[in-house]
Amino acid sequence: MLFNGASIPGYADSGGGTDEKADEDIALWGVLYTDPWYELRLLGLGAVPMVRMVPGQLSPAEEFRAAIRSYTPSAELLALLAQHDLGGFFTDALVALRGAPELEEAARTADTGGHEHRHAAARALTAHTLAAAAECRDTALTGLARDALADQISAELGGQARSLGQRLKRAGAHGLTWQVHRRRGSYTDHGFAFVADILRYQARGDGVRSLLRRTIGDTPGDRVTVIGHSLGGVAAVDLLALAPVSRVDQLITVGSQAAFFYETGALVSREHPAELPPHFPERWLNIYDPRDFLSYRASGVFRGRVRDVRVDNGQPFPQAHSAYWDNKTVWDAVGTWLG
Repeated sequence: MLFNGASIPGYADSGGGTDEKADEDIALWGVLYTDPWYELRLLGLGAVPMVRMVPGQLSPAEEFRAAIRSYTPSAELLALLAQHDLGGFFTDALVALRGAPELEEAARTADTGGHEHRHAAARALTAHTLAAAAECRDTALTGLARDALADQISAELGGQARSLGQRLKRAGAHGLTWQVHRRRGSYTDHGFAFVADILRYQARGDGVRSLLRRTIGDTPGDRVTVIGHSLGGVAAVDLLALAPVSRVDQLITVGSQAAFFYETGALVSREHPAELPPHFPERWLNIYDPRDFLSYRASGVFRGRVRDVRVDNGQPFPQAHSAYWDNKTVWDAVGTWLG
């Protein structure tokens, strides 16, 4: 890599790896937001424990099922849900959990007490509730509020708060690989759509850049500031580097891969070590979020030509990649930059 990962946030500190401990919790909640039953599904892949039964006693699996089916939220939990206007979403989540095949699969592997399973169910209920609420509103709970909700549900279900990371790490590689294989079509459609966009741009980028040039030409005013998000930022850099564009005096890229493309030799307009041309705008602001794995630092690559601003969207990936526009810090940075 030409600049030894200069465009990748935290690359130098981690030696190319990731600080797994620091972002583990938020990343794993990101999984649960998109697949609330994920943890239960992993538990269902485990072995059925050998339990000595006493005549007339419910098995651990039966106890776990009964705990979920008979669960009635306490007044304290109802108040907590009402505080965040989540009561209806939680009711729907509980109904969905009781009917989920993953619940039955996980129940088979419950041990005596089923504490791990009950805590997983609490996480599942919390994730389902918050994910449904997010589809209907622009605001979200803080991590502390989310954890308080999950802990309250877990306590009422009789679960013990254990590290989600520890529980997921206990799942065998075979089980995780099986899950990825089973859901490969879904991952390809949704998780890797960005790769298709890159390939399309690399093959037919002239049309994108021509449209961008016409749009700038139709924009009123003596001066124009171009703001590009993600691959749009790459297209903007390419456009402005290939030839002069009248009236454009500033560029703002947000969650963009332009620096990484240049660093890896994939930028259409410039191949290392060619520098940006004199006609390229002198003022370039690049905004990135370290949790957005599709955003990159640019100041270490285009030295002296760009200013980086780091923000925290408070979301796991991939939500972080589309959360910039709701982040006040982003708009404060843009406002300050524009003066």
